[in-house]
Amino acid sequence: MMLAPEGPLAVPLWINGHAYMTVTPDFFDVRNPQTGEVLRRTPLCNADEVAVAVRAAAEARPEWAASGAEVRQACLTALADAISHYGDHLSGLLAEESGLSAAACAAELAAATASLRQPAAAETPAGVIGILAQNGAPLSSVLRPAAAALAAGATLVINPLPAVPGILFALAELTGRVGFPPGVLNVVLGDAVIGQALAAHPDVAAVVSQVSGD
Repeated sequence: MMLAPEGPLAVPLWINGHAYMTVTPDFFDVRNPQTGEVLRRTPLCNADEVAVAVRAAAEARPEWAASGAEVRQACLTALADAISHYGDHLSGLLAEESGLSAAACAAELAAATASLRQPAAAETPAGVIGILAQNGAPLSSVLRPAAAALAAGATLVINPLPAVPGILFALAELTGRVGFPPGVLNVVLGDAVIGQALAAHPDVAAVVSQVSGD
């Protein structure tokens, strides 16, 4: 993480297989909903950072798509195993930022791992896919469409909720640990500007902004 101008740590982006530091003029304060304490800050990025992430995803896609369904599923299963292994830590991180109950956090993690172990059929075209996290389901709203797209050979640029960035940055770090190729999954932080930039980018095949089936 990096220091914001006033001091609290800012969450980095995840681009091309590593933490990506950027300097932005504005930040969103990530607060503990129970105490109001500022935990960290979300940099409010713009189209420049989106372009970097999309380029990484586009460059990674041919090799990922050619790797074969078994190889891709092995990566997804390894990620599910890692989420289960670090479940207590991830649940605590999710609760700290979102204010969800312990039971709701456990349900989020369970839904996420289930989606990874048995991805649904992809409803997006082949290519680079943008995914926007949704209120109330900051992890599963991403992992359901993400798992389906990844299993089908797409690569991703994910935009977490500004108030709940930690869980998806942690997820991205886990993809690096379990062997995802660089650029397959990228995380860009920010507000609605990120979704707009993804939708406008010529190399983004689709943007998912709600849980499949909602």
